[in-house]
Amino acid sequence: MTKKKLRSQDWYGRTGKDGFIYRSWMKNQGFPHHLFEGDKPVIGICNTWSELTPCNAHFRDLADALKRGIWEAGGFPLEFPVMSLGECSMKPTAMLFRNLASMDVEESIRANPMDGVVLMCGCDKTTPSLVMGAASVDLPAMVLSGGPMLVGRFKGKKIGTSDIWRFAEDFKLGKISQEEMIEAEAAMSRSVGSCAPMGTASTMAAMVESLGLSLPDNATIPAADSRRKVLAHMTGMRIVEMVNEDLKMSKILTRKAFENSIMVNAALGGSTNFILHLTAIAKRIGVDIDLTDFDKFSSMIPLIANVQPSGEHWVEDLFYAGGLPAVMKEIEKYLHRDSITANGKTIGENIEKAECYDRNLIGTFEKPIKPESGIAVLKGNLCPNGAVIKPSAATPSLLTHTGRAVVFENIDDYKARIDTPELDIDETCVMVMKNVGPKGYPGMPEVGNMGLPEKLLKKGIKDMVRISDGRMSGTGYGTVVLHVSPESAIGGPLAFVQSGDMIELNVPARTLNLMISEEEFEKRRALFKPLNLPYERGYVNLFLDKVNQAHDGVDFDFLQGSSGSEVKRDSH
Repeated sequence: MTKKKLRSQDWYGRTGKDGFIYRSWMKNQGFPHHLFEGDKPVIGICNTWSELTPCNAHFRDLADALKRGIWEAGGFPLEFPVMSLGECSMKPTAMLFRNLASMDVEESIRANPMDGVVLMCGCDKTTPSLVMGAASVDLPAMVLSGGPMLVGRFKGKKIGTSDIWRFAEDFKLGKISQEEMIEAEAAMSRSVGSCAPMGTASTMAAMVESLGLSLPDNATIPAADSRRKVLAHMTGMRIVEMVNEDLKMSKILTRKAFENSIMVNAALGGSTNFILHLTAIAKRIGVDIDLTDFDKFSSMIPLIANVQPSGEHWVEDLFYAGGLPAVMKEIEKYLHRDSITANGKTIGENIEKAECYDRNLIGTFEKPIKPESGIAVLKGNLCPNGAVIKPSAATPSLLTHTGRAVVFENIDDYKARIDTPELDIDETCVMVMKNVGPKGYPGMPEVGNMGLPEKLLKKGIKDMVRISDGRMSGTGYGTVVLHVSPESAIGGPLAFVQSGDMIELNVPARTLNLMISEEEFEKRRALFKPLNLPYERGYVNLFLDKVNQAHDGVDFDFLQGSSGSEVKRDSH
C-alpha cells in the first residue's frame, strides 16, 4: 500500500525557491535537512503555557516529555504558542476570550506545516478553546491535560477550590481573619496543576477522555505525579501513529462519543460549564446535540464519583481509587462501548480491566453516591430556550420551591445591596441577577452562585434558590439555576422579573416559571429597553455582534461547522 503523502510536505517537500524559503529559516534552530524529507510526520504541540495561567505553568516540562515520545516514534515535534486563558486572572471573564483563543488555534494549525497536533491544556477555557479550534481543522489530534493539583492542607484539614466559597462566608461573618485567609491561599495551591475538586478544569479533562481524544487516565493523574510525564511521553508516541493511520478528530467525535461524554459527566457530577463547551465542540465538528440531550442522557446516570463539589473528596483521590476508567466501568452498560478512541481502541476495550480500589470514592450503579446527578434542563416562561441546574450540588429540599423574587439588575447592583440591612429578603426568597449573560456582561461570567446576604448567613442559612443568565464555577455549589436563555440583555423573559414576583422552581418536573399573567408579561415586554452596551471597537465588539446564546454554546455563529485543513495559496 502506498503511504499517504504527509501534509507537511506541501511546505517542506518543495524544490527550488519555495522549498528553500520554507526550510531555510527553520534550519536556524539547528534542524538537519533529513527531518524535512517527508518520512517524519510533523507534530504540532499547541501549548497554552503561561505564567499568567497558573494551572498551565508547568507545561514547559510536560512539553519536553511529550517531545521525547514524538521523537521516539519517528515524528518531528514543533511547539507553538496560542493565547492562554487564565481563569483566575482575566477580566471581565476568561469565557469572553474562549472563542478568540479557538480562532487562534484553528488558524495556527491550518496555516502551518503540521500533520497532527497535540493540544496541551489545563485551565478551564484552554481545553474547549483548543478542541474547538482543532475540530474546525480536523487533523489527527490528541489532548494532553495538565492534571489536578495536590489537595491542599490547612489547619489539619484537606482543602480545595470549593472551600473558597466557605472561606468567603466565614470571612464575612468574622470567623476567619485576613491573615488566616492569606495562609489558606498558599495552603490550598501547594503544587502545580488545576483545581483539586471536580471543577471545570477536571471536568474538561474528563470530557476529552470520555470523548476519546486522550489516552486513558488523562483526566485524573495529578499534575505533580511523575506518571503525568509518562502519559505525555506515551501521547507523543501515539500521535505519530494516529497520523500514519489518518485517524482524524471527525472519526472519533461521533454522535455516540458525545452521548458517552454526557453520561460520564453525570457520573462525575461535573461542571455545568460542560454543557456550553460540549455544545460548541459538537457544532464545530458537525454533530447535532441540544439541551434535551443533556437532560435525557444525564437522567439515566446517578452520581458515581464521590468528589467535590457534589461529593466529599478530590480528583487526586479519585485517581488513586481507579480514575475515570473505573467510574466509566460502573456505567458501561449505558455507554457506547464501540466508540473508537485516540489510542485506536474502543471505549469498551479501554475500560475492560478497570478496577475500583476504594468504594468510598467510587460507588456502584446499584449503590451510587447520590441517586440523582448530571444536569437538569429546565423549561418554562422564564427560560423558553432553557436553563440548567446541577441537582447533585443543590439542597434537595429546594429543588421544588416557590418564592418571592429579590431582583438585582446587574452585578454592580448586587454588590451594592447584598449586605445592606434594608435589603428585603429572607431564606424563602429567590435571588435573581440580570444582565450577566453572553452579551450582558459581556462574556457570561461565573457569578451565578451569588453569595448570600450577611444577615441570612448570621442566621445559619447556607443555601437559597438563585437564578441568573450567567454561569457558575465548576467548584461552586448550591441550588443555582444558570444559563437562562435567552438572556435578559436582549429582552429574554428574565429581564421582566420584578422584586416581589413569585417564581416557581420544580426540578423534578423540569420547569421554571414566573407566576404572572401573559397579559402582564406582554405589558412589561412593551416597556423593555435593550441594555446599552458601550463597546464600539475590537474583539469585544465582534463578540457582541456574533455570539450565540447559552443554549447554542456561546460560540460565534460564523465558526460553526468545519472548514478543513487545506490552504490553497502560498505565502510568496
